[in-house]
Amino acid sequence: MNFCSRCGSPVTLKIPANEDRPRYVCGSCEMIHYQNPRLVVGCIPVRKDRILLCKRNIEPRKGYWTLPAGFLENGETTAEGAIRETYEETGSVVTELAPYRMVDILHAHQIYLIFLSRLEKMDFHPTPESSDVRLFSESEIPWDAIAFPVIKKILRAYYEDRLSNLFSFRMDRMDTPGRSGF
Repeated sequence: MNFCSRCGSPVTLKIPANEDRPRYVCGSCEMIHYQNPRLVVGCIPVRKDRILLCKRNIEPRKGYWTLPAGFLENGETTAEGAIRETYEETGSVVTELAPYRMVDILHAHQIYLIFLSRLEKMDFHPTPESSDVRLFSESEIPWDAIAFPVIKKILRAYYEDRLSNLFSFRMDRMDTPGRSGF
């Protein structure tokens, strides 16, 4: 950050009074600019024994497979955001959302919240955000072409939980970047 969003003056990185970490502070109006993690919401759309994945048609990691997910928008709940992202990336509407995994990605300043969901209809298709959309069984998943380590971690947890058919909500964390930076 170089300039204040309030007055346009230059900002400096310093620890303000009564704070415990560096923040960007405006040298003119003294506004403190807080930077917080971004929330990524998405779904594991399930149909019988298969899940829906989409091949990214946008950077980062264009051409790699992922779960439908993206940044939560202001004014929507986490479930609404997950439904919207699934529709934007697959053309499909999911139902029966249940929180499944939350992963803190400390180095990327992101929090992933992934819901289990039901894919009601076979109406999925490529979209501007996804060049391909397909249902995969566990043995068909292109593990070497998964876009982000966090998605691979969530998929592996899903298949492990499926063995016992117990899908409880869990929290996890990733401290260091994977090969794709996330």
